[in-house]
Amino acid sequence: MRQILREAKRQSRLLMILTAMLFTTTTMMAQKLYITIDGVTKTATLVDNAATQALVEKLQEAPVTVTLNSSGGFEIWGALGFSLPTSNEQVNAQPGDIVLYNGSNICMFYGTNSWSYTRLGKLEGLSESDLRTFLKAGESNISVTLSLTNTTGISQVRNDENQSKAYTLQGTLAQAGHKGIVIKNGKKTIR
Repeated sequence: MRQILREAKRQSRLLMILTAMLFTTTTMMAQKLYITIDGVTKTATLVDNAATQALVEKLQEAPVTVTLNSSGGFEIWGALGFSLPTSNEQVNAQPGDIVLYNGSNICMFYGTNSWSYTRLGKLEGLSESDLRTFLKAGESNISVTLSLTNTTGISQVRNDENQSKAYTLQGTLAQAGHKGIVIKNGKKTIR
């Protein structure tokens, strides 16, 4: 009986470990990276490797902003400011691919190239033309923010009182000559 209980406990622990590993792997495989350039944010799906795990760990502390430059008519690239683990392989990079070069440089492709890189992920849902526009193809000193959360980039909301409209108590737009009680900017006034 004791032996059966010990075996059941061992199998239970093994099942818990395997479940945790599966959950971690599944969660990492679906990890999203948000890339913001000039206030426009696009989504990339990260691959599951040591480099992306280290990148996610870094981005959990805070977003990272890097300066990238166009190169060769097919990519923007630049220094991350820190190193990541490499697992270089010959990659035929396609538009949208995001790779690590020499362990400390990030490359985002709007064209194609073949080289030894560590795969990081892929920008989603953009045509080659959209990628060229978003990645500022041909430009230099491109400020790129990498984050794990999608922010709108809205820093403030304001109401331009000069252009706000007045409404009647029935909820219709009050015309210029309307007499009576109107609601403007959330306040009742008499005209």
